[in-house]
Amino acid sequence: MRIEDSGLVMPLRPDVTTVGRGRGVDVRLDDPSVSQLHAEIVRRGPYIYVVDMGLSRNGTRVNGRPIARRVLEDGDVVSFGTARCRLGGIPREEVDPDVELRRAVAPELTRREVDVLTSLCRPALSDEAFVAPATARDIAGELVVTEAAVKQHLLRLYQKFRIPEGANRRTRLANEVIAMGLVRPLPPVHVPQGRPPMDGRVPGVRGTTETRRAGTGHGHVNGPNRAAPSAAGRRAS
Repeated sequence: MRIEDSGLVMPLRPDVTTVGRGRGVDVRLDDPSVSQLHAEIVRRGPYIYVVDMGLSRNGTRVNGRPIARRVLEDGDVVSFGTARCRLGGIPREEVDPDVELRRAVAPELTRREVDVLTSLCRPALSDEAFVAPATARDIAGELVVTEAAVKQHLLRLYQKFRIPEGANRRTRLANEVIAMGLVRPLPPVHVPQGRPPMDGRVPGVRGTTETRRAGTGHGHVNGPNRAAPSAAGRRAS
């Protein structure tokens, strides 16, 4: 991994390489936009992927795209905050770079929880750099509910996705949801206040138990118990 600012080349460890501004990391980046423990670069057989730790407002990007975790290819530019690094020497494999590694199972979600997650993640999936997830107030305004109700939904979602207490909890939840493939960037849908979309779809949501049962997915459904296999798993099969 070559740090573009200094030109320093750092070899990756055989298993996990930690990246951040703290003294205990493997690759130390002296940049105020980088958190103490910002990300991990993980080796799994011939595959290498980067995992954002969700502890920084500035996030991690691959070739300019915000990610939670993503398979890397030779020559990819990974930005930790504003610090840019280029990866080299990665074996050429038939890996779809748009496929992110996902955990096996997503929790059961109610329709309102899906609405909250969609609102939460929409800013993070925009093309703008360094955008934090929506606040509880922003979500309340979009869904036309009280901020207290949104906070109650977020508390339940933290429990369902096992997001521990601590700083940047909303960011960590958004990263986990994006990594599972439960939301994706779609143009915002403008609906008259108080009226749901005519076909019942939730923009940007890949699916939940309730939308599957109602038959309203229309191509956006990717149910929580049917997460996509990792790139390594597909090759092995």
